Amino acid sequence: MSEQSSACPEALLTQALSLADQDDQAGLTAIETLLRDYGTDPILHFLHGSLLAAVKRYEDAGLAMARALEIAPDYAIARFQLGFLRLSSGDADAARQIWAPLETLAAEDPLRLFAHGLNLLAVDRFEDAKALLNQGLAANGNGPLNGDIRLILERLEGESFEAETAPTSSTHFLLAQQTTRRTTH
Repeated sequence: MSEQSSACPEALLTQALSLADQDDQAGLTAIETLLRDYGTDPILHFLHGSLLAAVKRYEDAGLAMARALEIAPDYAIARFQLGFLRLSSGDADAARQIWAPLETLAAEDPLRLFAHGLNLLAVDRFEDAKALLNQGLAANGNGPLNGDIRLILERLEGESFEAETAPTSSTHFLLAQQTTRRTTH
């Protein structure tokens, strides 16, 4: 079987995510195996990119997330994370372009608020950025993504902390995203 147009079955995806929760490299191998059979599943490409970022393969991560968006341009969390990866890599212009379609989301959508806030942060509009990021936090139910945004806000407030913010979230972020499982295209 190669490059089926169907989505990866939930049971197989759950197994791969379980592996990823224990070991990024094992999860990466499992996702890569699934991609051979379900190469048009945007979720798999997004998860592949997220795991690549977790093992600090940022260029490959960006390519995988971009592939998810080629398949499903309206896949909002993949769009947000790819933009966040680009912004974290110092390319604010690319992030702004990637996030532009998020402007079509509802005004109170957390991903739209986060993207807008981070765009303002990139042009040193700190107070406006903080306000939008805090609005996004209030509207968002995704704990791991909220954790990433809180780390940014802590830096803006000048609070120190030990952990360095990664361009994308941890494997726990992947598991939390399964509540927004499917995008159709």
